[in-house]
Amino acid sequence: MKAVVVSRPGGVDVLEIKDVDKPQLKDGWSLVKVKGFGINHSEIFTRQGLSPSVSFPRILGIELVGVIEETSEPDCFSVGQRVVAMMGELGRAYDGGYAEYALVPNKFLYLVDTDLEWADFASVPETYYTAFGSLKNLKLEASDKVLVRAGASGVGQAFVKLAKGQFPNLNIVASVRHLFKKDSLLASGFSDVILEKDGKLQTAETFSKILELVGPATISDSLAHLQEGGIVCSTGQLGGKWYLENFDPIEKLWNNVYLTTFASGNITQSKLQELFDFIKTYDVAVGPEKIFKLEDIQQAHAYLESSHAFGKVIVLNEEE
Repeated sequence: MKAVVVSRPGGVDVLEIKDVDKPQLKDGWSLVKVKGFGINHSEIFTRQGLSPSVSFPRILGIELVGVIEETSEPDCFSVGQRVVAMMGELGRAYDGGYAEYALVPNKFLYLVDTDLEWADFASVPETYYTAFGSLKNLKLEASDKVLVRAGASGVGQAFVKLAKGQFPNLNIVASVRHLFKKDSLLASGFSDVILEKDGKLQTAETFSKILELVGPATISDSLAHLQEGGIVCSTGQLGGKWYLENFDPIEKLWNNVYLTTFASGNITQSKLQELFDFIKTYDVAVGPEKIFKLEDIQQAHAYLESSHAFGKVIVLNEEE
């Protein structure tokens, strides 16, 4: 089979298309024919050598959609069934979705009821699940005034689609570092766009709910723009900082505000199905912003790393 193999950490040039042996079925695992997968910032960090637990060579990819090719548990899975695989150290402790086939532990395979086409299906798993969990933890209401930091990111775009699907008149604002994306952000559903410069929002506005996708690098600034009783959900780490340092909760949360998070590893079959049911109920358009082929994986990573990236980027394998 063809796969993207990373033999050493580095730039996009370390993403090499190679012919490798198709994985052999083993007890407790299933072989999945990969139809498509999303590209995530965490995979860029891993490729760069910023995931200490990951050893090379490795086939990256923390998510995939596809069909069961072979299974060690025929009572649970059937050949040809559509499945989602995500998290569970996929693409980190063992080879992931950047390939034509992937061997996945059965406990990290999920059967979902959906009639989405493959491109839309591949756009959903990690990104929309992360956005959906964040939406729930923010306890979103129609009357909220919401800010999404890094609104042009994949999760930011997924969040605005989900939120406006449920609350069409929601006042939801995006912050970005580059205002040339403003028209695209407004077209995607945001009510307004705010410039962020050097980790600071260039406004005195306050919000009742904030989705924090830049992460620890800007949490303190987000809390300073939160109305009393409001919630910040810190979900992403796009700012490249992993921890809060010198953080005094009494000082930072003095205004009776709340800080929470959502981790996409917190997943069950029922929670994932709830997302797909939500997408169907509110007719959420989940299609990707950009589609690449497996052999164009270097261009896909380069695009996602660039300032021009907008929304969800996926790789779609050729249909037979």
